[in-house]
Amino acid sequence: MNLANLASRLDNIAPFHVMELAKMAAALEQQGRHIIHMGIGEPDFTAPPLVVAAATQAMNDGKMQYTSATGLPALRAAISDHYRSVYGLEITPSRIVVTAGASAALLLACAALVEKGAEVLMPDPSYPCNRHFVAAFDGVAQMIASGPEQRFQLSDEAVRLHWSAATRGVLLASPSNPTGTSILPDELAKILATVREKNGFAIVDEIYQGLTYDAQPFSALSLSDDVIVINSFSKYFNMTGWRLGWLVLPEKLVPQIEKLAQNLFICASSIAQHAALACFEPASLAIYEERKAEFKRRRDFLVPELIALGFKVPVIPDGAFYIYADCSALADDADHLVKGIMQEVGVSVVSGLDFGAFTAPNYIRLSYATSMENLQEAVRRLRKFFGKEDV
Repeated sequence: MNLANLASRLDNIAPFHVMELAKMAAALEQQGRHIIHMGIGEPDFTAPPLVVAAATQAMNDGKMQYTSATGLPALRAAISDHYRSVYGLEITPSRIVVTAGASAALLLACAALVEKGAEVLMPDPSYPCNRHFVAAFDGVAQMIASGPEQRFQLSDEAVRLHWSAATRGVLLASPSNPTGTSILPDELAKILATVREKNGFAIVDEIYQGLTYDAQPFSALSLSDDVIVINSFSKYFNMTGWRLGWLVLPEKLVPQIEKLAQNLFICASSIAQHAALACFEPASLAIYEERKAEFKRRRDFLVPELIALGFKVPVIPDGAFYIYADCSALADDADHLVKGIMQEVGVSVVSGLDFGAFTAPNYIRLSYATSMENLQEAVRRLRKFFGKEDV
């Protein structure tokens, strides 16, 4: 194969440094080191018993054939009921498309909406794969510096200021990876109004919306029928490896997304879909709410401990399971710092390098999707690293 024939768009896809640090951690573990993993955003909880049992039953019953490209009708109806019970919203099942994870949902949305040269506005910092989905369809992710004053999120003012003739829409996440911060409802309403005024599109990633701690869960769907919302069974529902998510779309866009899904994916995993029906059983929902409370307990433990170590946490995360901490008082280079922490005391965290140039030198992201015992030990090790206790 002549590598010179590779598509030029690959030049716009950067490596995922989080995964490179995971490889470094794995190498240290092979040497016999004990590593506390606070780098990758994956819940330490797994699917509840009813979900596992539903998957087993589906396999025993032979329910392993293709489903419709839009998903099992029963699952689409269950998701619709979930919006009614949690958010008080009437979202018809026909607007819901079940996907092979939130990643497939983002890919389908970008395939439908992003053309060559089209600019999509998103905050810096933000989840790196989002800008790469745009680049995969030859669009341009226009990263807008968004500091703690904006809760690390786009503001309506920033959207208006940066909207150009090439701009086609915005891609937001609330709560966000890496910051755990949400867009305030009033600000989101202004942004969506501006996008509508500009005749653009708005994609809102809500995969962490179920893990909102300090206010009632809030969906962009309550503000507009034109917004495209992405969600997932990975985070709140603890089904990361099952690869299952969904899109909520304007009705007129569903046939176009269905056409793309038929060609690109055929359908999401049928077994995962049958299993996910059990996510909405009262016993499963009770477990999820207990786990959500545990995530909040971990956040409330870790934030003050980091501040005591000398980090700044300028915006307390209100969702997800991340803390985005300013390390500028402790180090000149966040990436150098996280590698030193891993090598010296065996705690794996990540720098802002993946999430955008604006915050990369000065911020680290810590995931508290691990046990309280691990978090307590990580704090002890960090105290040792920073010379905050006698050892």
